[in-house]
Amino acid sequence: MIELEGRSDGESRASIQKGMPSMNRRTFIRQAGTAGVGVAAAATLAAPAIAQENPKITWRMTSSFTKGLDILFGAGQIVADHVREASGGNFTIQHFAGGEIVPALQAADAVSSGTVEMAHTCSYYYVGKDPTFALGTSVPFGLNARQTNAWFNQAGGNELLNEFLAGYNIHSILLGNTGAQMGGWFRKEINTIDDLKGLKMRIAGLTGQVMSKVGVTPQQIAGGDVYAALEKGTIDATEFVGPYDDQKLGFHKVAKYYYYPAWWEGGPAVHAFVNLEKFNGLPENYKRMLQDACAAGSASMLERYDAQNPVALRELVAEGAILRPFSQEILDICYKAALETYAEISATNPAFKKIYDSQQAFKKDAYLWSQIAEYSYDTFMMIQQRNGNL
Repeated sequence: MIELEGRSDGESRASIQKGMPSMNRRTFIRQAGTAGVGVAAAATLAAPAIAQENPKITWRMTSSFTKGLDILFGAGQIVADHVREASGGNFTIQHFAGGEIVPALQAADAVSSGTVEMAHTCSYYYVGKDPTFALGTSVPFGLNARQTNAWFNQAGGNELLNEFLAGYNIHSILLGNTGAQMGGWFRKEINTIDDLKGLKMRIAGLTGQVMSKVGVTPQQIAGGDVYAALEKGTIDATEFVGPYDDQKLGFHKVAKYYYYPAWWEGGPAVHAFVNLEKFNGLPENYKRMLQDACAAGSASMLERYDAQNPVALRELVAEGAILRPFSQEILDICYKAALETYAEISATNPAFKKIYDSQQAFKKDAYLWSQIAEYSYDTFMMIQQRNGNL
């Protein structure tokens, strides 16, 4: 406490006030107003900065799938919904089914040219441009679903594929995996490799090349025309996806033999193809939103197929579908044909060889690990299921 000796309280107050600058009511209001202007100015300066970080952007995404294939199409819708919500409605992706903007199998071209900013599609649809596209989805006797996801996200697969796709002005983001698919619907039993000779089968891409080596005549038919082609005998067999999707299309009504596995699609990846220039032009936070949304959509696809396929398979069998495994002879001969195909392509296509070699190296280690824990555990549990002990 400061003592003011020899002065009255009134004198003390007067002396103190003389030593202080005077501030009447007008001065206080004027200075307070100046401070308020500073705060308002700071807020005004901040607003454009926030707007720059979260600009209003509207994209169009074309799908290679119809809305009726709700798991495949639905993964793309998850992306659109997540991005809109995460951005507070500032980043909007309009989602269109195949054929609404461009035909389903022209999605990559639409992205490359800038007709649309984005597509939800399968890379192997475009092997006509370069067989390397097949490695972005699945090749015969390739990676299974878990291995595919791990290779892309943890072993350099994303970088390798995007290095290749940059030549087409495309940036890819993983957006789904169906898990191992079924081997398709056949009008007659296929017991030996000779039963495949002369067979007209709706199958395309790299698998078509492998199948042709064992006598199959590959046919390219739009998905909506497959049922009629089977019914009329224009084709003898078709592959599609798995029980959940196949049941909707009614193939079991015209081709009752349902074979497994689809050795050409052990774990096919589905992708978001994004126009490279548009992707690079996004703010960093929007890039992260898009990548996170694709991760959510990707996980959802495999989860939903795992949940729905068992139910659909039981119903198909109850409706007359006859399950049959491909024989060991067929698998062995087709495996050899696949290796021959890869060697032929690798000899003349450096881009294919680079990605294929990476997948092969990863696959060797992945199956070394899988047979130790996963295989032994799953085998035991499958035996319990077959014995009715689950």
